[in-house]
Amino acid sequence: MKRRNLLKTIALGAAALPLTPALASTTKKKEATIQFSLNTSTLRGQKLDLPQIIEIASKAGYDGIELWITEMEAYLKTGKSLSSLKKLFSDAKIIPVNAIGFAPWMAQDVAKSKAGFEQMEKEMEMLAEIGCTRVAAPAIGATDPIDLLAAGEQYARLIALGRKTGVMPQLEFWGSFAPFHHLGQVLATAAAANDPDARILPDIYHLFRGGSGFEGLKLVNGNAIEVFHMNDFTTKPRLEQKDSDRIYPGDGIAPLKEVAAILKAMGGHKFMSLELFNETYWAQDAQEVANTGLKKMKQFF
Repeated sequence: MKRRNLLKTIALGAAALPLTPALASTTKKKEATIQFSLNTSTLRGQKLDLPQIIEIASKAGYDGIELWITEMEAYLKTGKSLSSLKKLFSDAKIIPVNAIGFAPWMAQDVAKSKAGFEQMEKEMEMLAEIGCTRVAAPAIGATDPIDLLAAGEQYARLIALGRKTGVMPQLEFWGSFAPFHHLGQVLATAAAANDPDARILPDIYHLFRGGSGFEGLKLVNGNAIEVFHMNDFTTKPRLEQKDSDRIYPGDGIAPLKEVAAILKAMGGHKFMSLELFNETYWAQDAQEVANTGLKKMKQFF
């Protein structure tokens, strides 16, 4: 058969085939389910203890809280127990969503990294006792430049430790921390870990401050983000922005409508967690700040 006739036969045959369901219709991907959390840093200036913050968050209507390891340790120093802290969360119907700590697990120095893993394990075991199933894992101890493949191996070990303790590490990056400041770095490290439980913890401010932008979020599978830090930024030059410059979501120039659409479209289950360090808010009534922050987040979801 000549080439021309062969191509004509193939074309006619293809045209005669019935459309398969895969071609005839598309299945709409299920949107992400969203809950809301209060990072306790948002109320740090009011000098409240953890029980007070739990009460405020519950009254405001948050689903959960991101606590800091130092706050849990301060609670224990008052003579209270981890079981009593767990009961506080349960009675308030608030979930301990995630915890913030600073163990130097990603240090290139072997001894420092070993100490960091030991600290992480201790803190994970404490968090497991209060029902907190996640812990932030920033690149503490790392120095510039980072070997991202080696960091991925360290993160894989940390994930294995998370499975052992029941508290999974959320890989975090900071926009002003030179060794690990970009979404590209955290994605490369998570990919190098080659583990189905790898998770990343992005932040509106850090995505902006480190120069990542927001388009890279479209590359992320929905299950890879379980906690997302919500805030906003102003017109102040990017490299001059500090943590204390963060403001309520919607009060600045961040493309939050677009980011919210990306997060919803990627699927999975996510906690939007309000993380601010703004001294102006610290000088205000804590309940009013919590109430306002939740309202500001919900307008995008």
